[in-house]
Amino acid sequence: VPRVSGSPLVFEEQVFVPLSSMEIGLSANPFYGCCTTSGAVASLDLRTGQTNWYRRTIPDQPQVTGRHYLFVEEHGPSGAPVWGAPTLDVERRLLYFGTGQNYSHPTTATSDAIFAVDIDSGEPRWIAQFTENDAFNMACTAGGVNCPDPMGPDVDFGAPPILVTLPDGRDAVLAGQKSGDIWAINPDDGTTIWHTRIGRGGALGGIHWGMAVDQENATLFVPISDLPALPGTDEAEPGMFALDIATGTNRWSAPRVQRCEGRQCWSGLSAGITVADGVIVAGALDGLLEVYDAVNGALIWSYDTQIEFDTVNGVAAEGGAIDAHGPVLADNLLIAISGYGSFGQKPGNALLVFELPEEASP
Repeated sequence: VPRVSGSPLVFEEQVFVPLSSMEIGLSANPFYGCCTTSGAVASLDLRTGQTNWYRRTIPDQPQVTGRHYLFVEEHGPSGAPVWGAPTLDVERRLLYFGTGQNYSHPTTATSDAIFAVDIDSGEPRWIAQFTENDAFNMACTAGGVNCPDPMGPDVDFGAPPILVTLPDGRDAVLAGQKSGDIWAINPDDGTTIWHTRIGRGGALGGIHWGMAVDQENATLFVPISDLPALPGTDEAEPGMFALDIATGTNRWSAPRVQRCEGRQCWSGLSAGITVADGVIVAGALDGLLEVYDAVNGALIWSYDTQIEFDTVNGVAAEGGAIDAHGPVLADNLLIAISGYGSFGQKPGNALLVFELPEEASP
């Protein structure tokens, strides 16, 4: 039941492939013997596809830990999936990637962690865990028998880490967690340079699928989802935030206002974002596609994608929530997918392409 949800990375003669698992959902079936898989990153030969190395995020093989209904065996450890794309450090010849929670007990020291592994051997240089004892699967959403006891908060690192150079010349790896925590990490040894928290966080973010950096202006841009999932005690703070990459202090924030009711139209920013030429492009769970001024967070442009569209291929199309893989800028084009129906959000099937008029181009 492996699953590839993050984009592969190609460098030299290697293809680095992140691996997560379908068991997060299969666990909801009470007759499924949860859980046995481990997240991983594999290095494949670019020309032949043969495996150069395979780095499991859980080194220990799963064992039978118990049973329910007399005949359904329970297993562990499991989980620590790699949902997002890995990040390459050419100078250190390291690959950085984040992991998710364990799916079952016992928990491991490699879940909710950032890995740094050697690109030639796959051996870890360091592993930094930021939330311990986090065991969660989809059985927990309905009180199913496969839900781990005790249940963890489900605060993965789903967003790919970002390698930056700080104003003082040091390098740092910036990692955003679904808890709403952001960590600046020393790439040489995995120690923390600074840490800050934004928003309430939770099982569907906090920081969900991707942040972005303006290196020239030393700014990290952070979309916050804070979509209600598991019960939370803090106030939700969905919106866009700008942080100083040197200190983690907040430069500005642009809260998003709830424009409709329910999970299908939540105002949070969960999808990955793009920054270029002084603007930030983001897609929201309520279907709005937005462009922000990177200097002060002012909203420059907004487009409601939760409508029906006439399409170039004649297939009926309707927009919905924008989540996971966010909008892309290519030359003078803005490309976005609208309609992500998972987790009770509004489904759709629209691929949208916007073109910047020539007179508006820089």
